[in-house]
Amino acid sequence: MPEPREIAVPPEAAGQRLDHFIATQLEGVSRSRVQLLLDQGDVLVNNAAAKPSLKLRGGERILITGEPHPAPLRATPQDIPLDVVYEDKYLAVINKPAGMMVHAGAGETEDARNSNTLVNALLYRFNALSSTGGELRPGIVHRLDKDTSGLIVVAKNDAAHAKLAELFSSRQIRKTYIALVHGRVEREKGSITAAVSRDPVRRTRMTTKPSENSRTAISHYEVVQRLDTRFGKFTLVRVRIETGRTHQIRVHMASLSHPVVGDTLYGAPGVLSVQGGAQAVISRAARRKNEPERLKLGRNFLHAARLEFTHPFNAKPLELEAPLPKELTEFLARINES
Repeated sequence: MPEPREIAVPPEAAGQRLDHFIATQLEGVSRSRVQLLLDQGDVLVNNAAAKPSLKLRGGERILITGEPHPAPLRATPQDIPLDVVYEDKYLAVINKPAGMMVHAGAGETEDARNSNTLVNALLYRFNALSSTGGELRPGIVHRLDKDTSGLIVVAKNDAAHAKLAELFSSRQIRKTYIALVHGRVEREKGSITAAVSRDPVRRTRMTTKPSENSRTAISHYEVVQRLDTRFGKFTLVRVRIETGRTHQIRVHMASLSHPVVGDTLYGAPGVLSVQGGAQAVISRAARRKNEPERLKLGRNFLHAARLEFTHPFNAKPLELEAPLPKELTEFLARINES
């Protein structure tokens, strides 16, 4: 048990909320952590439990009985099925489903949040993985966004991790994605070389606007199919990336005004509705409800479909593929219905 910590409330703190005041007194402790301590009854004000919104008067004595700084998380094994496309004693390639995070975030503070990730499943399946990425990211050499499906390479030991990381940094791993984007992409093929950086206003987004923090990003696309549907115009594209920046394909396609279907973060609608004159072909069910038919994908239409690289230990050429998952093939079929 941690040693209780006592804080005397000075007169100048009168009028402050309890949770706000405590957060200013505990260095490196977030307000959400303070909230958790209060909810658990680990904070007493004048020996009595108190609400986070309590307005202080000055002169109170606050006793903190819980641990303000939780122990750092470690990834733990969890029995989750994995689609293993390739495996040997050095590495494995997994076909990750959409909706699964690769690993828990570095800022997470609750064990409950460190579950159902790819890392949890990897530890259960393989037991031993590289430690280079730290205790939250064993085996992870690169990543895929939560709502992106497809192939991801995993290192089983530190030697493999180092060699794979070198292949990625020297652009010797060829990564190809399939994406469905909004609108009609006019050119049959093209390259996008806009550098990428963190959006200074919306920190969850990336941007191609010039910045001193921008990093080189290169994507090559080619049209697979153009679709003129009752839900609008779409283009199925194949995208090969030379670099692996955060959200690279998503922000690059959005920069061309062709956001990835389902990617609301970069401007795609969350729901597709029947367009204009196509209202006449809405389904019977929709007609009974007197509303247009609507489609929602529930993920990004972005899939890491192919990986090509030379095995770092035996020099064997590896060409690995993962077909579009069922929810994407079914979505394509739905929007193409007449």
